Amino acid sequence: MNLSRREFLRILGFAGAAGLFLPGMSMAQSGSSDLYDFGNFGDIRLMHITDTHAQLMPIYYREPSMNLGLGQAFGRPPHLVTEAFLKYYGIAPGSQLAHAYTAINYAEAAQRFGKVGGFAHLKTLVDKMRSGYGADKTLLLDGGDTWQGSGTAFWNRGMDMVEACNLLGVDVMTGHWEFTYLEEEVRKNLAAFKGDFVAQNIKTKEVAMFEGAQAYDENTGHTFRPYVMKTLGKHRVAVVGQAFPYTPIANPSRFIPDWTFGINASDMQALVDQIRAKEKPDAVVLISHNGMDVDVKLAEVVSGIDVIFGGHTHDGVPQPFVVKNAKGRTLVTNAGSNGKFLGVIDLKLGDGGVKEFQYKLLPVFSNELPAHSGMQALIDKIRAPYLDKLQEPLAMAGSLLYRRGNFDGPFDQIICDALRERNEAQISLSPGFRWGTTVLPGQTITMEHVLDQTCMTYPETYARDMTGQQIKDILEDVADNLFNLDPFYQQGGDMVRTGGLNYRIDPTATMGKRIDNMRLENGQPVEASKKYRVAGWATVGSKSPGEPVWDTVAAYLKDKKVVEINKLHTPELKNIGSNPGIDVA
Repeated sequence: MNLSRREFLRILGFAGAAGLFLPGMSMAQSGSSDLYDFGNFGDIRLMHITDTHAQLMPIYYREPSMNLGLGQAFGRPPHLVTEAFLKYYGIAPGSQLAHAYTAINYAEAAQRFGKVGGFAHLKTLVDKMRSGYGADKTLLLDGGDTWQGSGTAFWNRGMDMVEACNLLGVDVMTGHWEFTYLEEEVRKNLAAFKGDFVAQNIKTKEVAMFEGAQAYDENTGHTFRPYVMKTLGKHRVAVVGQAFPYTPIANPSRFIPDWTFGINASDMQALVDQIRAKEKPDAVVLISHNGMDVDVKLAEVVSGIDVIFGGHTHDGVPQPFVVKNAKGRTLVTNAGSNGKFLGVIDLKLGDGGVKEFQYKLLPVFSNELPAHSGMQALIDKIRAPYLDKLQEPLAMAGSLLYRRGNFDGPFDQIICDALRERNEAQISLSPGFRWGTTVLPGQTITMEHVLDQTCMTYPETYARDMTGQQIKDILEDVADNLFNLDPFYQQGGDMVRTGGLNYRIDPTATMGKRIDNMRLENGQPVEASKKYRVAGWATVGSKSPGEPVWDTVAAYLKDKKVVEINKLHTPELKNIGSNPGIDVA
């Protein structure tokens, strides 16, 4: 994507208007010698991981080349990709950081720089950040989506990740996909977790409490502790939790029927005010699973939070976004996904808040960080009973396979094609999840790769008849969740993927008016009243009758032997203009 000077200056204007710290922001170093070596600053160090999605081993993970921002989010982090992203943050093209943060020349750069993440390598980095600063002055925060996303996590019901996080040293966490296990499994895992679990926005229904359902505080209804106080050196820090507010809508509510969720901004303000009056903390921080755009708005309407450590939308954002509000400012961060990054912020405290800060979003390059022996031993133990299944070869990747992107991804296309073929369907629908690792051209696609894309507690497939209007309604509903101009109505994720169906979308339009020109693969228009055979998976209502989607995809891959995706089923986009959240190169 080539931006004109005028367009680039307009983008930079958003940074100044938002109060983003431009001095000292450049990250243009291209070498790695000093990537993990930097001076200490301030009084305390807070580290942050989020959305690791149970990836214990090093992986490849391609960042998006499309992440559209509309309205106030236009040209604002995290809605910048490729060259626009590098220019905004002053990152040298071709550098390690350019590879970590963008999709530019991904396959070639991945061969050069190697895999990222892996809990054994992450453990080495966390220990380095602790010991180099003073362990008594540090905290490790986990934003959730930790217990789901791999075969071993599914088979162990998340307990393998609890063990790994205990060894990693996670001090405080919140959640989202954690709640897609049954409540008794969630509570069993939290009983084994050595850190604190916090969530101010989850409450137990009164009727459920009357019938004996558990609550942390029956007076307030909080299901879990809403916040925890931590002493770091000479300072006291309040850590508040914000779980994913739309869990019972985006995921099956049948797993957690007794709990309510929500953004609950007014409750958050009341809680922050209470903490500041009662606890007299030196800082108040929030571990959030809202998504970054939601966190930016939350920081505008709720004052008194010093730092928001955000998650859910998987955005790797190199510097905090600084939001001004009624009582000062709030730093909003987001630390990517899949164990690929460790966010590290050093805070200088005073007068009950943050005076100055130093932030680094560190890519976890597994080639450069030796594996921690204890963590590696634990990982080997966890994986040992399942190795034959995980390493089962299915096919060869003839092209780069990844998921992340607003509308499409090659691995999503494989899932859609498999659903259509195995169910003899005209159309297939697959959720726009942002988790799922990347496979390089020439790699063997294993069962582990398929599980990385599909492993969850409601994987059952379906094939049913739907009218054209019903299909359009589904597309419209998901599009509104993604592109609503009010962040509080966004649920995160990406657009539902389609197989055998083309359409046009105007992200700038209003609800019910974004989708048109729906056509089957053969060009035939989709009629509103006509019924079509549709295959899909991951229904959030009642359980579907079909086989787990990973069996469908595995069988499809075995038949194909080599898969090569040269053209994506991308919808026709309307009114996106020169949006810097899309790489049109």
